[in-house]
Amino acid sequence: MKISDVLSNGEITISLEVFPPKTDAKYSDIEYAVKEIAKLKPSFISCTYGAGGGTSDYTVKITETIKEMGVNYMAHLTCISSTKETIDSQINKIKESGIENILALRGDIPAGMEFPTDNRFPHAADLVKEIKRVYPEACIGAACYPEKHPEAKSKDEDMANIKEKVDSGCDFLTTQMFFDNSVYYNYLYRLREKGVNVPVIAGIMPVTSRRQMERSIELSGCIIPARFKALVDAFGDNPEAMKEAGIIYATDQIIDLLANGIKNIHIYTMNKPDVSEKILNNLHNIIKWNS
Repeated sequence: MKISDVLSNGEITISLEVFPPKTDAKYSDIEYAVKEIAKLKPSFISCTYGAGGGTSDYTVKITETIKEMGVNYMAHLTCISSTKETIDSQINKIKESGIENILALRGDIPAGMEFPTDNRFPHAADLVKEIKRVYPEACIGAACYPEKHPEAKSKDEDMANIKEKVDSGCDFLTTQMFFDNSVYYNYLYRLREKGVNVPVIAGIMPVTSRRQMERSIELSGCIIPARFKALVDAFGDNPEAMKEAGIIYATDQIIDLLANGIKNIHIYTMNKPDVSEKILNNLHNIIKWNS
């Protein structure tokens, strides 16, 4: 089923994200985690794709595993480190596998790599256009940053880039992680004001360790509210306490979003079935998860 159809029925959706292994040696462990996450029966599961292409060989394979588990599925595709020919080959591979949902991403520029200009798709909007050309039946999603993309010069420039993605054929957006819901609400208002009317899925990451928080800031530049900093300061040196606190914080974020009429939530699972399960169990009576 196309993700656009899942998002259009007016019901609450909780989707989960997994990532493929970097090596063959890790494949069985990751596959096991993915299957455990799929048993939770979320609205759909997406599988990431390495910006440098390092995990790209496994993305389709893991997505096919999700499909075999009877769960809606989506494959990520990034273009920053691949030639146009490689991207076309990957799109055709996704198409031949019967995967009809693709999250189109530029990807992070690997350290030491200059911004590519030759025979590449330099922006996500370019990738969206290429997917539409090669695989017009595909449902295409794209990413957005509630606090502005780190490389954008201004919020207006960032908003213009998002509008270009949607105008190029993007069917829905998924936000980068955020830890202050007011940031998301303000962002959603600005998107609608600019005429971006596709569904905007709220991306939530359960932070279960101090290092994970530091990494989140490093990658996305997201603002960490004082309330969350206090939580990390208090529990960051106690792994079990930090894990529990992170789960509760993420659950609280989701409850607030639902209470304010936001129906589409995406959880960055970090391949942790137990964390995903605890969050969904916390929400059980609110969203009638197993009804």
